[in-house]
Amino acid sequence: MTDRRIYILDRVTTEPGCARNFVDAYMSHYAPRAARIGMTLDRVLVSPPVWFEEDGNTVTAIWTVTGHEQWWRTTIARRFDDDFVDFWDSVELMVAERSRSMAAAAESVEEMCRV
Repeated sequence: MTDRRIYILDRVTTEPGCARNFVDAYMSHYAPRAARIGMTLDRVLVSPPVWFEEDGNTVTAIWTVTGHEQWWRTTIARRFDDDFVDFWDSVELMVAERSRSMAAAAESVEEMCRV
């Protein structure tokens, strides 16, 4: 059996001087909600590893879910939960750019294609 984990990568480029406050808000507001709907936080990375005041940082949160079913459940839950929308609205001034992507281990992709 292959590794069925799907990684969800949230990448946020912060406005200058906002990275620390963004991470604090993400961890205290977004992370508990995401955990309640079945996402598991793997790690949060800050690049470069310095709290800039005059520049932005890139914050990457790496989440995992197990398999397509859980991925769909969490995707639907996030889309229809106003708390997630409210969170992103509340940090809008701290965020210069954000994106989300999904990935899986290369050796797992073939099996994951058989849905």
